[in-house]
Amino acid sequence: MAWNEPGNKGQDPWGNKNGNDKGPPDLDEVFKNISKRFGGKGNGAGGGFSALGFIIVLGIAVVVWGLSGFYTVKEAEKGVALRFGKYIGEVEPGLQWKATFIDEVFPVNVSNVRSIPASGSMLTADENVVLVELDVQYIVVDPYRYLFSAVDANSSLREATDSALRYVVGHNRMDDILTTGRDQIRRDTWEEVERIIKPYNLGIEIRDVNFLPARPPEEVKDAFDDAIAAQEDEQRFIREAEAYSREIEPKARGTVQRMEQQANAYKEREILEARGKVARFEKLLPEYKAAPEVTRNRLYIDAMSKVLSGTNKVLVDSKAGNNMMYLPLDKLMEQRPQTKTSKHVEVDTVNDSVNSIVNSVGMPLDGRPSRSDRTRQGRN
Repeated sequence: MAWNEPGNKGQDPWGNKNGNDKGPPDLDEVFKNISKRFGGKGNGAGGGFSALGFIIVLGIAVVVWGLSGFYTVKEAEKGVALRFGKYIGEVEPGLQWKATFIDEVFPVNVSNVRSIPASGSMLTADENVVLVELDVQYIVVDPYRYLFSAVDANSSLREATDSALRYVVGHNRMDDILTTGRDQIRRDTWEEVERIIKPYNLGIEIRDVNFLPARPPEEVKDAFDDAIAAQEDEQRFIREAEAYSREIEPKARGTVQRMEQQANAYKEREILEARGKVARFEKLLPEYKAAPEVTRNRLYIDAMSKVLSGTNKVLVDSKAGNNMMYLPLDKLMEQRPQTKTSKHVEVDTVNDSVNSIVNSVGMPLDGRPSRSDRTRQGRN
């Protein structure tokens, strides 16, 4: 049953005893009741608080206001403090206090590395279209500028990155973007982004620019894959040729050096042999002048010894008779043991055999009869 229904003996919650007044509560009456509770007299229009009650209320309000000013700045953050909207400085990490409703602090993370991606289909210098993706990593170095130098620093950096990327891609050929020129494009984009954002003082520092692998449109992807494979084969062949060159060049240089040394040695040998022949001739010339016949015969015998030392058969033609003598020197030499000086032994054997034959026949190798033969024949 409602409080204002007939027969309800409950009291009006607004203070109306008869329960017939449906109007709003009397504010003056409410203030009087509050004043009485805090020790006031409750007289006069609106009443009033006592001094003690006002001090208590004020003290409670001050305590609540003071407690509401404590806040914490995290280790990885720095706070930007404003007083009535004016910048007053930075707040270090830790427990801090600010005047509520007067000061305002905005914490900004200055340790985390943030990232902004950029991608899209872009036109190259050789009028081809490529799909390019880029990722810019940065940190906040000036929290105040990061918050208030631009409406949205992240959005400004994103637009600057997209503009720089399109500028750099538009000034490079597609082959460079897809293959060998990626690192240069990354550095150029980095420099261009820094150049664009420098006048805006965004309070950020770019740490790295990651240029993700670019790719051609799907419609021509197979053809570009073949072109890239051909370029990779070209590089592989070049590296193999360079490796072969590095392998052959030292061998060729060694061969050239060896040939030069052999040529120099041959030159020295020939010079020394020529000098030896000249010296031998100079020593032989006086002997020849002293005894020409003997010297001539000796030279002839030495020459024939050298010539006949390479054969194992000797034929002696005797002009005195019609028969030819054959000496089986090959059989004789086969019976002798071979030693280190076998060649000299063979030469000596041949010389001894020739001398014995000459003595037995009585005729020198030049075909003239000996002195004893001429004596017997009466030619003396």
